[in-house]
Amino acid sequence: MRVARACRDVDALGAQYTEGLGFEVLSSWRDHESFDGVILGHPHGPYHLEFIRDHQAPPAPAPHEEQLLVFYLHEEADWQRRCDTMLAAGFEVVHNTNPFWERNGRTFMDREGGRVVLNRGPWTR
Repeated sequence: MRVARACRDVDALGAQYTEGLGFEVLSSWRDHESFDGVILGHPHGPYHLEFIRDHQAPPAPAPHEEQLLVFYLHEEADWQRRCDTMLAAGFEVVHNTNPFWERNGRTFMDREGGRVVLNRGPWTR
């Protein structure tokens, strides 16, 4: 699976997610048919994140606060370590209006308003 999102600054956002979530840059391009992009993930992982900028479109708006990337971290120590790296990467902790996410994890906002939830515990479904 790949989740793609328009953004204003591919390089800055790619660096923030690489540092904060421990991803690697799997691919990137500049001015390919007027698009810049970066694909992040783990080389053998089942999902990727893609940030893309269209030079001919107006700047991308900030995502809605309910557009969330959610990651489940089973171990408390891993969760806390990842929360610390998110802060070090420049993510900001923000309130989540959904009580489930507020109670079970921590919500972070990236430099362009995108939100990431780090859930404390396994996905049980």
